[in-house]
Amino acid sequence: MRYLKEEDLQTCSRFLFLSMAIIVMEQDIRSIEKGNFKIKEPYLELLRKMEHMARAERKQLQVIMRKRKLDVVFLQKNDTFSTYMFTGNGYEEEKRYFNPAVRKKVQGILYELMHRVLRPSRSPAANGTADAR
Repeated sequence: MRYLKEEDLQTCSRFLFLSMAIIVMEQDIRSIEKGNFKIKEPYLELLRKMEHMARAERKQLQVIMRKRKLDVVFLQKNDTFSTYMFTGNGYEEEKRYFNPAVRKKVQGILYELMHRVLRPSRSPAANGTADAR
């Protein structure tokens, strides 16, 4: 039986998966910094912008969650599933996620952030492509 509102579940889920995506980006940044890349800067810049965008969104979600008294708590993980407790309004709801589905969800968030960072600006002058006639 579902106790939390769908909107609250979506907020908590987004917060959870966004937090996981931030951890992945932090690890990737460290790997690139230590790695054997010929030119690291473009990759690092992209990942840092994505991380900044993700942190800003997560901060907004934290404000919403605080107002609605929502929380996400990790319970356990095994080879197949990860379990989290979502709480709010005096209710608790346990959610089990299939680990490959978690990976797919985090990957989707990374693609979403990448597209948002790489989305071209509307103004040609803003991205340095204005005609020099």
